[in-house]
Amino acid sequence: MSNVMNVNPTEKKSLNPFRFINTERMVPKILLLIASVSILTSIGIVLTLVIDASHFFREVPLKQIFSSELAPLRENPSFGFLPLICGTFVTSGIAMLVAIPIGLSAAIYLSEFSAPSRRKVLKPIIEVLAGIPTIVYGFFAYSFVTPLLMQVIPNLEAKNALSPGIVMGIMIIPLVTSLSEDAMNAVPRRIREGALALGSTRLEVAIKVIVPAAISGIIASFVLAISRAIGETMIVTIASGSTKNFTLNFTQPMQTMTGYIVEFTSGDAGSGTIGYYSLYAVGLLLFIFTLLMNLVAKYITKKYRKEY
Repeated sequence: MSNVMNVNPTEKKSLNPFRFINTERMVPKILLLIASVSILTSIGIVLTLVIDASHFFREVPLKQIFSSELAPLRENPSFGFLPLICGTFVTSGIAMLVAIPIGLSAAIYLSEFSAPSRRKVLKPIIEVLAGIPTIVYGFFAYSFVTPLLMQVIPNLEAKNALSPGIVMGIMIIPLVTSLSEDAMNAVPRRIREGALALGSTRLEVAIKVIVPAAISGIIASFVLAISRAIGETMIVTIASGSTKNFTLNFTQPMQTMTGYIVEFTSGDAGSGTIGYYSLYAVGLLLFIFTLLMNLVAKYITKKYRKEY
């Protein structure tokens, strides 16, 4: 024991197997390599979509793509994507009508009215909704929400756009609530105190002072929630149906872009056919829509951002 304790520092350094490695130079390179994984993955996804979708666009003219007739399994197939785009935006619009008022109201309460001890309990409970698998939401929409709505709306069909839209809105409430509350909490305390000192009520301070001051983060949360709803798959696949209707009537079944991809990847389209490559074309359109949403959110955040 005494021999080990008496080893001098130079002997300890000679026993180090990593003494010839310059860690100060290696660590940044390792971190750069790890950080590059997400970039390389994104590049790979884009290349896959573009290359395979190009086979589809060489065969199908753009005029047909932006038509309302979608029948990919007919003898003479037609690939009009407007029914898919319409179904996607109808269900996403319903989801935002549910998520925005509820999520923003919850964020205002947690930020401006709730005690810290109560906030610590309520916020994790709200965020639990984000951890529920989407397929569970899908069965919930089909087996519970739809029968409930059919008692209120007599002409509502078993597969429709309303039920999955409402459930998607419930699913993205935590996203709106969490991001909006973070934006409101970033507003300095002195602004609240100044508004209260001028005689404003707490509700007036929240609505007329805090929300406008945090508007960039709030709008960004809305846009990110929309992109999340647009990319949702299992809820619309189970509860919305696969009927390719080009209509704004949310009581009827509709198919979204993600639902179309799920339907065809189940084996309906043979590999190498136009129908098979249409999956990549729809995926590319979906990617473009979500990318535009994220760019809009970034632009809004930069333009209306306030620094205190």
